[in-house]
Amino acid sequence: MNRFLRNNGLTLVLASLFGMSLFGQAFTGFAAENAERVQHGESLTTLLPYLASGAFLSSLFENWESEFLQMWAFVMLTAYLMQKGSPESKDLDEDSPEDRDPALDQDRADAPLPVRMGGWVRSLYSHSLGLALLILFLVSFGLHWINSARHAAEQADAHGEPAASLMDHLGEAQFWFESFQNWQSEFLSTAVLIVLAIFLREKGSPESKPVSAPHFKTGTD
Repeated sequence: MNRFLRNNGLTLVLASLFGMSLFGQAFTGFAAENAERVQHGESLTTLLPYLASGAFLSSLFENWESEFLQMWAFVMLTAYLMQKGSPESKDLDEDSPEDRDPALDQDRADAPLPVRMGGWVRSLYSHSLGLALLILFLVSFGLHWINSARHAAEQADAHGEPAASLMDHLGEAQFWFESFQNWQSEFLSTAVLIVLAIFLREKGSPESKPVSAPHFKTGTD
């Protein structure tokens, strides 16, 4: 058990933080929803209907969407672009192991199966991380869109107004405001990490250069 915890500590802690944060979002959102209903003289809702509502699911997938977009953009941009002095960048002058042709390792017994299979399977596997993150972004974007439209329809119904169609909602400013307000913060935080890591250090973190490394040193090797 101790070895399992040591080997998987990062994932386990992040998963726990995710669960606690989701729990907090659910219950504080539920409380805020009922507080708003009281202000408008509407009947209170219960927890399960709230968790299935467009209001909760729209806000949930709105945030997932921006996180997966950030991760996809970060993975893809760092494959082609560099930043001198940042540990988040490949070295400007040296060959990077990330760029090594996987075909050279096809006969290694410990290579992943798709590498040993070769052909289109290896080619697809060579871009599988970016593709997986892109798919997660697109799925989250779609779920945000659908539930944002549901939330707008719920609000319209409460005010006795006609609801916009799903396609019409895609063209509404409110939907894109919900997305852009998260996208901009994700890109900002990523850029800040890349730049701060040039000059600042965190001993023990693989996201930082060694404490004694010079500022102009690019990468962590």
